[in-house]
Amino acid sequence: MSEAAARAFPNIALVKYWGKRDTSLILPVAGSLSLTLDTYATTTTVRLDPDAAADSFTLNGVPGAAIPTQRVTRFLDLVRERAGSTARARVDSLSEIPTDAGLASSAAGFAALAVAAGAAYGLELDARALSRLARRGSGSAARSIIAGLAVWHAGDDAQSFAEPVRGPEFTMIILTLDRSAKRVSSRDAMVRTAHTSPFYDGWISSTAQTLDAALAACRADDFTALGLLTELHALRMHALIQSADPPIRYLKPASIAAFDRVEELRAAGLECYATADAGPNVVVIARPEDAVQVATELAVLGETRVVGPGPGATLLTDEAGLTDEVGLTDGAAG
Repeated sequence: MSEAAARAFPNIALVKYWGKRDTSLILPVAGSLSLTLDTYATTTTVRLDPDAAADSFTLNGVPGAAIPTQRVTRFLDLVRERAGSTARARVDSLSEIPTDAGLASSAAGFAALAVAAGAAYGLELDARALSRLARRGSGSAARSIIAGLAVWHAGDDAQSFAEPVRGPEFTMIILTLDRSAKRVSSRDAMVRTAHTSPFYDGWISSTAQTLDAALAACRADDFTALGLLTELHALRMHALIQSADPPIRYLKPASIAAFDRVEELRAAGLECYATADAGPNVVVIARPEDAVQVATELAVLGETRVVGPGPGATLLTDEAGLTDEVGLTDGAAG
């Protein structure tokens, strides 16, 4: 196949990924847990062009800047190496998510690119292999290969992949407070935190413990325990980031106000829990039957959007339909 298209969705981490122990292979210092969403899709088309001297990349119809294009090329080099090909490619990506606003745009982008490029270059990859490949573009992309709840394992190159997890049903409310680009990228912030925070070793060990507890909550179908761990771990991550030198502050006054409001709603009997990735926007988890009420309560603070669990990265067969989600193939547990 010389041309292929794929669609993937971002994910929001409940137990956060923050820090690499291998920057080349993008291996995390600890595992993480996330929910792949059903909104803000990225659709990417890869067309092989053997006559081209270099890869090209567009995002929403605009030629990509130098650094994003270099990241795409480096990723395609990994695919070409596996496929035994030297053909360059045209990559066109359409993203519905605000880029660089802390809502995991790179996760959806590289998950879609992994599926589309793998197919275009003729690779036959199961979900585990796709997750490992997507990880090389952006760590959190490993999780967007998988539908719904996904755990991304720490480990060596062969063992660091995401796979599905069963857990309690819940809905997410995305509270968008700021759509502007971050002044410090997640990648740069991870490096600064690892090199300068006196609390980094404690973050690694406590994250492993939190993940074990969160997976236990999933097995027990315990939404309350999972929610409490989700909020705690988000606050710990942002405290860690602020302890870097010089400090990095992703949360803004409006973000703190959102955490405070969620705590007030919980005290009033409306069970919900807040989290935030590396950016100012806040995501709240709630039981499905409470989601609309929670969103209404938070709407005074910013734009709200109720989202649920979404599909894994999907190869588009034609304009009319989709293949099976790669996260649900037999290879997922292989």
